[in-house]
Amino acid sequence: MRIHRPLAEACLPLLDSVFDRNEVLDRVMGQAFRENRKWGKRDRHFVAESVWEVVRWKRVFSFLADTEDPAGWLAAFWQQSGYECPEWWQWEGATLEEMAERRAALGEQPRAVRESYPDWLDTRAEEEIGDSWSSIASALNRKAPVFLRVNRAESGRAEVREWLNEQGVGCSEVAEAPDALKLDDSLPRALFQDPRFEIQDGGSQLIAPFLDIQPGMRVIDACAGAGGKTLHLASLMQGKGEIVALDVSQRRLDELWRRAKRAGLRNLKVEKWSDMGLSKWTGWADRVLIDAPCSGLGTIRRQPDLKWRLDEKGLGKVIRVQRRLLDHYPELLRAGGSFVYATCSVLPSENETQIGNLLERDGRWETEASRAVHPGEHDFDGFFMARLRAR
Repeated sequence: MRIHRPLAEACLPLLDSVFDRNEVLDRVMGQAFRENRKWGKRDRHFVAESVWEVVRWKRVFSFLADTEDPAGWLAAFWQQSGYECPEWWQWEGATLEEMAERRAALGEQPRAVRESYPDWLDTRAEEEIGDSWSSIASALNRKAPVFLRVNRAESGRAEVREWLNEQGVGCSEVAEAPDALKLDDSLPRALFQDPRFEIQDGGSQLIAPFLDIQPGMRVIDACAGAGGKTLHLASLMQGKGEIVALDVSQRRLDELWRRAKRAGLRNLKVEKWSDMGLSKWTGWADRVLIDAPCSGLGTIRRQPDLKWRLDEKGLGKVIRVQRRLLDHYPELLRAGGSFVYATCSVLPSENETQIGNLLERDGRWETEASRAVHPGEHDFDGFFMARLRAR
């Protein structure tokens, strides 16, 4: 397959943005597409695939090309993918012939190189997870499918599946998540705004039902973000009761409110987090969801740049924030209520260890249920959830 020079050269500044300026890959790609509206579908696919896979497999391509030059990483990827690397493409490091020879030695390299992780993260994950880390590390490098969550307030899952099939979008129901549809391919952009569904990973869809809510309850989503789980909670409440979404970011809350209006939800209040505002809700809720800030390691399939932006200092900061949330947010519960602590991480230090430490320092709580969803299980991302109530 032939490579067009303008497209090849467009890949380099995108990689610089990710690796030199620690910018978020998804935003970098979105900006590139907005600035190059003349790119056709194939052009966008070539640039996105080249950049995305180099970010995911940086250490593999660095080994094959024997260089830290991104142009060499791209050459290694193109060679592997069947593209004809043109003569005008220049890089430091191994030649194409030498890359082919080095590929035979890739299996002898340490796991951190073979699976393309920073050394510190590979070591930390093995220490915490043990032998299972090898299979999890591999699963996190597979292409993630697209899942939809059907909005019960608008339609049923079978009806949405049938309608999507009529639109030429193949999909199947997911037994483990009763509102989920798994797409055979990507979702056409023209369907993104349909109120009958939201894009949401199947593993993420397990968290709202884990809260064990009933219509008519008072519910607080304490770290709502842009509201994927908030909207799911509101849908499960069937328009009855009250749900309050809190977050520190007004921008994310504005996006949540826009999505809620599109989904036709009425039993929702959105409020920016503040100390004063938090005290207002003390003792109010039947259920509280603490969808805590975390490393996000369970979602690396969708965000491969995460593993290069995270470091030990950042992980330590996240763990301290999680502890503070567990110490304060359960106070929003009324007597007899329960809360769910959830993360999209695979590290026990963010999950089981956090819950164990809470039970040791605060004897009021007991665990009703907990679950870890490992990456690749049912093709979901990695998640953890624990439901606790007062003794």
